[in-house]
Amino acid sequence: MSTTLRRLLLAGALALAPLAATAQAPTEKIGVSYQPSLYWALPFYIATQKGWWKEAGLDPSFAVFPAGAPQVAAAQAGSWDVGGAGSVPAILGAARFGLLTIGLTNDESKTNALMVRADRLDAILKDPKQLAGQKLLVTTNSTADFAARNCLKKWGLGPRDLRFVNLGQAQIISAVIADAAEIVGVWAPNTYTLEEKANARVICSGADAGAVVPGALVVRADYAKAHPAEVAKFLAVYLRGWGWAKANPKEAHDMTKRFYADGGIEVSDHAIEQEFALRPTYPLDAQLKAMSRSAGASEVDNWFSQIGGFMAEVGTVPKAPDPKAFIDDAFLKRVADDPKLRAFATEFDPSSVQR
Repeated sequence: MSTTLRRLLLAGALALAPLAATAQAPTEKIGVSYQPSLYWALPFYIATQKGWWKEAGLDPSFAVFPAGAPQVAAAQAGSWDVGGAGSVPAILGAARFGLLTIGLTNDESKTNALMVRADRLDAILKDPKQLAGQKLLVTTNSTADFAARNCLKKWGLGPRDLRFVNLGQAQIISAVIADAAEIVGVWAPNTYTLEEKANARVICSGADAGAVVPGALVVRADYAKAHPAEVAKFLAVYLRGWGWAKANPKEAHDMTKRFYADGGIEVSDHAIEQEFALRPTYPLDAQLKAMSRSAGASEVDNWFSQIGGFMAEVGTVPKAPDPKAFIDDAFLKRVADDPKLRAFATEFDPSSVQR
């Protein structure tokens, strides 16, 4: 065999090596937390079904929580290492337990909303101030609460103009179905459930009120310090999941339906289509751009500052934490700067600029 041919064969082998080498590498245990039947958690499910955790060199154990507050509280005990959460629990976790936000799950601005019965929609849109004095059923200290307060502000109403009633989302759904609620604050997929089972309609979303509601990828600070490589691999797996979902919509929609059903929620095909249509996600380069502080505060800094201000206003935290103290793009940069990890994370992402 000629020297030239040997070199060509070696070059070809190296080009094919990244995933094969990763798949054969020892796996590191990592605890992953999330909430079931939520759109932003779908990449965890996809990665498990496709065997990508092992390819990335990770061996995950999953901790599932019904809501963000108990999820972030469990981080203090080291019950999990990395995960996804809403922006409100991410900030709560930063303020109380030192959680770091290391990326974005999706933009939930259009799917945190106020809803009313369809027969009341036109009248309230014509004169929203007629809501004054009414009960607003909402899960307080949540992204739905944040969106609701911004919608009221848009209409010239304050939180004291309505009577806020704190209920869980399941209780809110039951109240609307029983025709025992005038206006409610909910998030997807509960929005679709109310549309289909109670003939309710969105009257105002966070997006309508100019309130950006991002979801967060989070990590315990002590774990991040001790295991930066594993945190970067976790991000790469997550980003790969969204890339694949966007490139394979039919299979991804079917998988989403199974994922929701496994969590106890049955949704229609239309609801799944709405999830994908209304909730933008962020590929690697878009994440880096949104988190960049090259010209001062980043977009993500500004989004979380507004939500932190809301949390301080309602007394969830005594003072909104400084985004620079808990939002860290260093692990996304590790993904971007590692050719093998970047290729793994962006294989299905046509928008990615390969380096």
